Amino acid sequence: MQPEKKLVAVSHCILNQNAVIHGWERARGAFPFAIELLSRGIAIIQLPCPEFLVLGGNRPPMSYEEYSELPDFRQKCQVMLQPMIQQIQAYQAENYHYLGVIGINESPNCSISGQRGVLMEEFFAKCQEAQLSTNYLEVPTWYSEQDQGAFHDQLQLFLERG
Repeated sequence: MQPEKKLVAVSHCILNQNAVIHGWERARGAFPFAIELLSRGIAIIQLPCPEFLVLGGNRPPMSYEEYSELPDFRQKCQVMLQPMIQQIQAYQAENYHYLGVIGINESPNCSISGQRGVLMEEFFAKCQEAQLSTNYLEVPTWYSEQDQGAFHDQLQLFLERG
């Protein structure tokens, strides 16, 4: 059996809700749509969670501005992302199709539309430098394990467009 040879990058908490601020989790482990990605044979590159790595699990809720103003936070994001970009490039060298990134709407680090998060600002800058696709999808703020709503349709379009 051959792999599908498609890959997507995802915000860390899509696969690991334990990294989310305690009490803000929206699933028991991973978001349910991750199972669909895996069942379709799509490889997943999990982006790092700079919030968890820099401030830990017991961190307070913070805004984009607060993260942006933390000393060296942006540089730490750049360092964390470099291996992710290298992985995407290595897969592309093996003829994998990079579909894009799935972020988290309104996250201070992983939002893509509107006020882009700090991590995503750096990720998209690195993608542009590396001439990687900037296709994206965002998990809406209302999405949860119990309420997946129309997100499934948005996911299908993202996977088909990629």
